[in-house]
Parts: sequence; C-alpha cells; structure tokens
Amino acid sequence: MTDPRRLAFAPADPAALPLHLVRQEDAAAFLDSRPAAQRGWLEAQGWKGAAGDPVLLPGDAGAVAGAVMGLGDAMARARSRFAAARAAARLPAGTWALHGELSPQERDEAALGWLLAGYRFDRYRPGKATAAGLVAPEGCDAARLEIVANAEALTRDLINTPAADMGPAELEAAFLALAARHDAAAEVIAGADLLERNFPMIHAVGRASPRAPRLLDLRWGDSGPTVTLVGKGVCFDTGGLDLKPSAGMLLMKKDMGGAATVIGLAEMIMAAKLPVRLRVLVPAVENAVAGNALRPRDILTSRKGLTVEVNNTDAEGRLILADALALAAEEAPDLLVSMATLTGAARVALGADLPPYYTDDAGLAQALDHAAHQVRDPVWRMPFWDAYEPQIEPGIADLDNAPGGGMAGSITAALFLRRFAGAGRYVHFDLYCHQIADAPARPKGGVGQGARALFAALPAMLGV
Repeated sequence: MTDPRRLAFAPADPAALPLHLVRQEDAAAFLDSRPAAQRGWLEAQGWKGAAGDPVLLPGDAGAVAGAVMGLGDAMARARSRFAAARAAARLPAGTWALHGELSPQERDEAALGWLLAGYRFDRYRPGKATAAGLVAPEGCDAARLEIVANAEALTRDLINTPAADMGPAELEAAFLALAARHDAAAEVIAGADLLERNFPMIHAVGRASPRAPRLLDLRWGDSGPTVTLVGKGVCFDTGGLDLKPSAGMLLMKKDMGGAATVIGLAEMIMAAKLPVRLRVLVPAVENAVAGNALRPRDILTSRKGLTVEVNNTDAEGRLILADALALAAEEAPDLLVSMATLTGAARVALGADLPPYYTDDAGLAQALDHAAHQVRDPVWRMPFWDAYEPQIEPGIADLDNAPGGGMAGSITAALFLRRFAGAGRYVHFDLYCHQIADAPARPKGGVGQGARALFAALPAMLGV
C-alpha cells in the first residue's frame, strides 16, 4: 500500500533548470525576452504560447538550457486542469524549477499537478518513475502540497486494487494503518456483532459474502470542532439478487471509492494537524449473491428505527450509509459528511469529472464552491428537492431504497440519506472516483474527488 510520503518535491538546487510557463497572451513578450538563439528556435517551431507540450530551450554546446510550455488562452486554461503536469513526464531527467508570471493559485496548481503526475499504481506491474524532479516553488506551502498529493495517492491505490485483494478485511487493514500512522483510536465491529450493536442494514447487505461485513470507526484529536466523515465501503458490488450485467460489474472494484476518499481526506486532516476532533466511519461490505442474500421487497429496520423496503438490492450503498449516518448523528457533530459512489444518475446529469454534492447550508456551499475553484477540484451543488420526498415513501414501509420512475435518482438517494443524518450541518457527495482516460496529473483509473476541495474549505466551514 501507499507510502504516505512517496510523492515529494526535489531538494532545493541553484542549478535547477527553468521551466517557463507562459500564457498565450504573454508569448510575444516572452519571445522578446529570450536570447537570439532561443527566440529563433521557438519561432522556427511556430511556438506562440498555445497549450501544448514543453519545448526544450537550447544552451551552449548543445546543452539544454531550460524549457518553455504554453498555457494557452483563457478558454484553454479554463478547459484544462493541471496542464503544467504534462511537463513532468516529458522533460529530461534532472531538477527543474517553475518560472513565469503565475498567480499563487496557478503556482500551487502547477506544483501539485507535478506531484500528482508522479503517481504510479505499480502493485502488479513495475511502473516507470518520473525522472524529472521539481523544486518547490517559492511562496508555496510545500509540506501541505505534499500531504495532499500523498493522500490522493493513497485514495487512488485503494480504488485501483482489485476486489480480490481489497475486500472488507483488506480495507480494514488500510484503515487501521491510517489510525496507527496518526496515533488515532480505532474500533472494528464485524459479522454477527453488527446485529448485537444495532447495525442491521450493514449486516443485511454484507451477510451473503464469506467476507464478513464490518463497521470501521476512527477517532482523532482532543480539541476543536467535531467533524465526522462517512464513506461507502462496498468493496465489490454484484448488485445482489438484482444482479448487474457483466459490463456493469467491470468497474465495481471502485464501489468503495467513497471509503477510499474519506480515508485520503482523513490522512490530509491528521497529517496537517488541523485543530478538529475527527471521526471516520466506514461500513465495509461485499454485496454478493448467496442463499442468504438480501431479497427484493424485504423490509429492514434501520439503526434509527426507520423501516426500509428494499426495492432493488443493487441500491445497497445507501443502506449501509444509513446505519453509519445514524450512528454519526447520535453525537451531533459540527459537520457531517458522506462520500459515496452512489448513483449512475449523477453521472448522467454531470458526467464523470464533476461530482454533485448536496447541502441545505448556504454557508457550507459557499465555502466549498470557493475552495473547489481555488484548488481545481470541481464539485457542483445539487438540491435536496423536498418536493421529491414522497418518491422515497413506499407506503408499506417508512422508506424505499430504490424508487421507480427513472428520474432524479441522485436527488432521491440524497434525500434518503438525509433522513438519517440528523438536524446538524450535513454535506453529501455522489462521486464517480474513476478517471476514464489519461489526463494531466490524473492517469486512467481510480481518482479521488471532492477531498481536496473539502480539505481547503474546512477552515472557513468550521472557523479554525
């Protein structure tokens, strides 16, 4: 599993080669500032600052004197995140330093993108490490950026690991390693003990698997506001008796992406020593098929006492989250967050790159939207639309886990979870946690979403 310190800036080096990052509107001025040989070299290649790969700059006797990379015009910059990260894989080995008229936000984005570009999932096949190193840019909080990058790498590792090697027990091991790394207290409630301790829906979803379901519980910090993170830990989802087709199962190793994301976020919070009292809850299960599997139209009584009619065993994530949210709400934390790969409807609405979040608190939303823009971790607020509440009320039970009609699936799932989250400040994220194709700083595969935005927003949200 990930070494939480493996992505790092290069040591300071006065001989580091310059990487000039240039906006397209500044390209002419940059060309005028260069020695004649470099200017002629760039003009011969038609370089005008458009977004693209870095171009090496010639020095004396054929040596490399540096590189320049165009960032494009305002539209190109808005359409592409972490564009400078392309340079990490394309520049020659050595130590590099960022140059250019960059805002603090652009500087931090470029530096973090470089670190994230160094991520490799090499558990099953050796990966080629990035040979070019970057000196931490002057003015940036290098330690914080390294914490964020390595926490994201941890999240990616957990999601990328196949379900055969990342079941509930293995997720528990990663969770306990997180606790040990930060001297946090941890508890695990597993198997039949879930029934004894009143977590009936976690048990019902996971009981058909030979890999016992469990609830993972971590506590850290002794002062400050209370923050509880709840992450969906479905380590593999067959759909249960409402079986998914084969194509629908291909990405289901990522159905614990919510758990992986809150683990990464907890790593950020604890490593940065934020002045909060943190609790992390992960219901970890495998949704399998067997004779004792949860059945369609079964009615479950939740930890909160609300009854739930199971109209689709493939809508299991909200069931396990509901018991965990009910537990969290019993302590009325100052902030309660749930993160889950919950609905396909969210992807239909917003695509893979823009996860929705839900909150009734305008102040939380304002802080989150501002932070998401600053750290280039996009999220989009969706409504807890009260008019849809009747859709999750089946009549035979208090709640329906999978209302029919085929509309507003992400909203109705969020409304379902809100019934268990209590009356305090609550934010729910409906994540995808998968990068469909390689992009700068984001290789194809597992990816965290929303954690960097929330980490950056926490001080404003909590006044710390």
